[in-house]
Parts: sequence; C-alpha cells; structure tokens
Amino acid sequence: MVPMDGRTLVEPLPGIEEELEERVEALGFELVEIQWAGSRHRPIFRVRIDRPDSEPGEGVEIDECAKVSRGLEPWLDEHDDVPARYMLEVSSPGVDRPLHKDRDFRRFAGEQVAIRGHDILAERARRLEGELLGLDEEKGESVVRIRLPDGDEVGIPRTEIAGANLVFTWK
Repeated sequence: MVPMDGRTLVEPLPGIEEELEERVEALGFELVEIQWAGSRHRPIFRVRIDRPDSEPGEGVEIDECAKVSRGLEPWLDEHDDVPARYMLEVSSPGVDRPLHKDRDFRRFAGEQVAIRGHDILAERARRLEGELLGLDEEKGESVVRIRLPDGDEVGIPRTEIAGANLVFTWK
C-alpha cells in the first residue's frame, strides 16, 4: 500500500491487496505495487504489474495491462467493500521500477538503484545510489547491500528504507 504523495486520500480496503495479488498472479503476472488514491466514495486503484522474473527493459505490454484490467474488473464490481464508482488503472512499473519486497532486492542484484531513507543512511545521506548487491540476513534483520560510486559497500537495514527503485541508465 503506497499513498501517492505521502498523504492518504483513501484508506486501503482491508484484505484487498492480498486478494488483488492472488488474482494478478493467477493471470500470470506479478503485483509490483498498489497505489491508493481518490476518495472513499470513488477510490482509484493504481495497480503496477510486471512479468515474473523479467529483466529490466522487458516490461509488460499495453495489451497485457488490458488483460489484467479485464480480469480484475468483474471481481472488483462484485466485491462488497468496493464502491460502485471506482477507477482501476493497470500499468507497467516503468523504467524506475519500485523495489518493495525482499524478492525484488534479490532479483535485481547487479542493477543500479536509488534508496531513500527515513533518516540518514549508512552515515552518508538520506538518498543513496549505487549497484544493488543483494539482500542479506543479519541478526534476524533483512539488510540491503549496495556498492556506492566510490567503491564502498554498505548495508542498509530494510527498516530504515522509505523507498527504493531501479535507476534507468541511458545507453
């Protein structure tokens, strides 16, 4: 659940994210994120999907987004907690794909990432960019490892991360 600009315009509906994820997976895709917007009476569900285990640059096509939209709409129409007037937007995660789950930090090892912290990260800055090295477990805590441009490698506990995304590099 990700509010659009830090403000919650509409409260996420209980249990709907898990159900949406199951339905997106049943359609053959991965749920990257749901953004909640709109109002309680006219919520907007912004659903970002990807192909499971795809590489950066192998994003979903428009017809695949339409397929997922058509697959979700009948269920949303019949869902008791969803108002009759809602909007559903299904899209790819884009070139700056957000990283939310542990599997994202493992899957995209070797890619350039930007990580934003709630506070200063690794005693350097609130935002760090570098090569994602992966995810480790230390003392029962998930730690994201990145190599900074100066060659230093740092570990950032997941609990300190406010957001992370891939960084698109022009070639």
